[in-house]
Amino acid sequence: MLKEGDAAPDFQTRDENGNEVKLSDFRGQKVALYFYPKDDTPGCTKEACSFRDNNSTLAENGIKVLGVSLDDEASHQAFISKYNLPFTLLSDTDHSVSEAYGVYGEQTWGDKKFMGVARKTFLIDEQGKIKKVFDKVNVEAHADEVLAAFG
Repeated sequence: MLKEGDAAPDFQTRDENGNEVKLSDFRGQKVALYFYPKDDTPGCTKEACSFRDNNSTLAENGIKVLGVSLDDEASHQAFISKYNLPFTLLSDTDHSVSEAYGVYGEQTWGDKKFMGVARKTFLIDEQGKIKKVFDKVNVEAHADEVLAAFG
């Protein structure tokens, strides 16, 4: 279980355009690495739109937003296009990134159980250390939570 002060696990995966992305590419920057269950679903859309609506303030504060789900690149492209999302979405189709961060496992929705990603955010500082972990996310105000935590 990752906690504040731990080194953030590096990873390599693809963004919505098929480009290779590594967490280490962002060393020297603040990163909000947010895991979400699925593109274009109600809670995930509210969370993404919270980041979208606060993108300029996040950028002014030097915070790079990276969203991660199990969706593929085509799904991410459609989600970005539909909601005009100005940040990078990462495809974790083999759930290796989600497993490294401890967010992949059995989930429950209503009375259904399935393997998937838990909604969780890791704030990573310029040195690659985890500054804050959000286990409970307010999807409509998450960008504000991130800004407050990064100070």
